[in-house]
Amino acid sequence: MPMPWTYRHASKEWRAILDDLRDRMDLTSENSAYTAMDGVLQVFRRRLTAQQGLDFASVLPAVPRAIFVAGWQVQTRPLPFVEREALVREVKKVRQNHNLTPDNAIEATAWSLRRYMNKADLERILASLPEGAVQFWHVDVTDPREIEPRIF
Repeated sequence: MPMPWTYRHASKEWRAILDDLRDRMDLTSENSAYTAMDGVLQVFRRRLTAQQGLDFASVLPAVPRAIFVAGWQVQTRPLPFVEREALVREVKKVRQNHNLTPDNAIEATAWSLRRYMNKADLERILASLPEGAVQFWHVDVTDPREIEPRIF
């Protein structure tokens, strides 16, 4: 089997993801974009069991996959999904003294990451996760080509 693209070109892919995130959230810094995405991934992961989280991580690009599992306390009981506004407030609390995360952080992260993921794999995994997971990663677009895989 050939090496997966996401491993062979992890730096190129990560650069593109950061650029998408920064632009989509209208941020000036890739550090701010990283913090926002890290917050989104942490908030999502808090709602999953370890197995569910690993299943989800398996469809993420290489660098976001590593960020998703970094520092995870797997013995912590999963939280329920709540309204979007509460989830956004939770995202903004990650490193809050250095956090410039905008209100569209969850949507922007979902939009950006979907461009680097296999849609069928993502949808299959999301369908197996707790209620609220599909909606968390839902993206409203006028043209579905906007979130088609960008690099494969």
